[in-house]
Amino acid sequence: MEDGKVLFIPNAIPGDIVTARVLKNKKSYAEGKLIEVTTPSPTRVEPFCQHFGVCGGCKWQMLPYELQLQYKQQQVTDQLKRIGHVDLPEIQTILGSPETTNYRNKLEFTFCTHKYRTAEELAAAEGEELQPEPALGFHAPGFFDKVVPVMECHLQPEPTNTLLSVLREYTTKHNLPYYDHKAHTGWLRNIMIRVARTGEVLVNLIIKKDNKEQREAMLAHISENVPGITSLHYTINPKVNDSIHDLDVHLYSGKGYIEEILEDYRFMISPKSFFQTNTYQAEALYRVTRDFAGLTGDEVLYDLYCGTGSIGIFCSAKAKRVIGIELVEDAIIDAKKNAALNNIEHCDFYAGDVASICTDEFFEKHGRPDVIITDPPRAGMHEKLVQQLLKMRAPKIVYVSCNPATQARDLALLCEDYNITRLQPVDMFPHTHHIENVALLELK
Repeated sequence: MEDGKVLFIPNAIPGDIVTARVLKNKKSYAEGKLIEVTTPSPTRVEPFCQHFGVCGGCKWQMLPYELQLQYKQQQVTDQLKRIGHVDLPEIQTILGSPETTNYRNKLEFTFCTHKYRTAEELAAAEGEELQPEPALGFHAPGFFDKVVPVMECHLQPEPTNTLLSVLREYTTKHNLPYYDHKAHTGWLRNIMIRVARTGEVLVNLIIKKDNKEQREAMLAHISENVPGITSLHYTINPKVNDSIHDLDVHLYSGKGYIEEILEDYRFMISPKSFFQTNTYQAEALYRVTRDFAGLTGDEVLYDLYCGTGSIGIFCSAKAKRVIGIELVEDAIIDAKKNAALNNIEHCDFYAGDVASICTDEFFEKHGRPDVIITDPPRAGMHEKLVQQLLKMRAPKIVYVSCNPATQARDLALLCEDYNITRLQPVDMFPHTHHIENVALLELK
């Protein structure tokens, strides 16, 4: 911009000459909307998805993957330096994903009474009043009550696209009401799909209220017309929000869960389980974490934010003992099942707040940590937990982050007593700006 501000324009890349409209003009930056690419950058490539630029996912498709990795590497460097203001070792070269399409093991699609209409569709209507159309797909960016119809998604392998096609045809034929996110009416809400590398597939149909006749007929149709589903469920969600963590999931057919493999370890994944959504890169991420931990077989390893125990179990062969701590009780139940599935007896999992659990009495019983692995959500660690880690004084902390900005903030606090000795970015989500980063901290 003429005043020297940076203008952020989605779907434009460095080197493009574009026509854009400024939508927000902030003090230090501005946000705009791409109107036209008048002269494309020589590095620009043709997006592979018909929904590019509309659905809001895979926003970096027009960038070659090699360039995406370069920008992500720079993003980690900039955020750690600008926010953390701490001494950094050389940042290792980012690990790219071996699969850049069909890499997600979990997706959720939404049934909605209001299809999102593009500017081109609205212009073509020439002012005539358009009636709402139902849509099955992803929420349009910035709209909680409109959905972009997804005809083909490249994020997840089959049977996902087959299932979407079967659902559209069946619900249209039987005139089944989609959910209205403003009026909170309708019956069909969401469909969640998990596809494992083992070939197992889990599907959860989420409806607003129970109608046994319609539900049974629809689930039977899915089961008969979508090959490969090994675990089929339904959930009744009468709430305003879409979260199902506090709801019962009902099994219609199958064993109730699917199994995934990371190296030689097997993991049970139920409808509400957390599991890294890129299985290929989960292995890479966990190998980096295990390598940074430097386990020799004599260490007590604490796995914080352990979820269903995947990192701790993955590192267990080289640890004397693994202590996993997680706030969500259902996740701890799954973690214990996963340890039993792999015949691991030296992993213990506890539900609760880390600061409350990690007392002197707890350390006396289970041992003080030699290595701590922490894998918090995007918001990072609460400052109270950071202070707790400083009190625990483990010789090593391995910090796995899905948000280098909040990681940088936490590292600045931890560097009161620790030095950052290794850094490794890992790309879990090709064609997006998201990036994981692993940091090794060693006690001064």
